[in-house]
Amino acid sequence: MPRKSRENSGTGIYHVMLKGINRQNIFYDIDDYECFLDLLRRQINPIDDNNKYLPSRCTVYAYCLMPNHVHLLIREKDDSLATVMKSIGVGYA
Repeated sequence: MPRKSRENSGTGIYHVMLKGINRQNIFYDIDDYECFLDLLRRQINPIDDNNKYLPSRCTVYAYCLMPNHVHLLIREKDDSLATVMKSIGVGYA
């Protein structure tokens, strides 16, 4: 059964949770946390191939990284939330 579609927020701000399957850890050491935060930073401050800053893809107001899940308070900009989260998720996987 597919999940229910996300309702659009009038403000563009969302609370996003990423969870490990069956409550499995998604972070095992400090390098894993740093890798995830680097991917998140690349969405906030993207850089092109010439090391020039591009417009931010999102605004992150708060985050909490725990061993088996992540909470993000995030505002979408020109890119959709799905595009931003896909980029982070695929990059981390």
